[in-house]
Amino acid sequence: MSYSFEYIDIILLAMIAGFIFLRLRGILGKKTGFEEDVESSFAHEAPPSKPIVNLNASTFDENAKKEFVKGAKIAYETIITNFAKGTLKDIKTLLDKSVYQQFEDAIKDRQSKKHSSETTFIGISSAEIKQHEQNKNMLEVTIEFVSEIISCVKDKDDKVIAGDPEKIKKVLDTWKFSKDSRSSNPNWLLIDTQA
Repeated sequence: MSYSFEYIDIILLAMIAGFIFLRLRGILGKKTGFEEDVESSFAHEAPPSKPIVNLNASTFDENAKKEFVKGAKIAYETIITNFAKGTLKDIKTLLDKSVYQQFEDAIKDRQSKKHSSETTFIGISSAEIKQHEQNKNMLEVTIEFVSEIISCVKDKDDKVIAGDPEKIKKVLDTWKFSKDSRSSNPNWLLIDTQA
């Protein structure tokens, strides 16, 4: 009789482990192998016969939207995590000069105060294109991100002075990306951020 309870216990524990695994995978997502290749993912080179972004006609093809959002999500996570680590050189090709300068100033200010930033990127709940337009030769796309992040700032004594290292917070960011329609460079640059 006791043997049957042991088998039931094992089966029950296996089911609980499977459930926990599936929940974690749903929350954290899975690594597909393309996460690190930001530049190629966010480069939107159009095939010669069909442009991926046709802003002249004020339309954004559904495939173009999906591809843009996919690349923008990768860029968003990469920029957020590298900014938190203070490694701007890894994201310089994704940032407009003025945004790069703002980020660099913020990092220098943090360093001068001997503060450190800790950020754990949980995931993106949603990413939605809010606006797309052509401003002279510049193509501009505004996208709204809702993400989940754990973040805090610590002082030189490792004391938390902002944020919470134990709490997941929902973050709403509106970012604008731009690309010169005359340029052969397929990359989009982050030109504006609003939290």
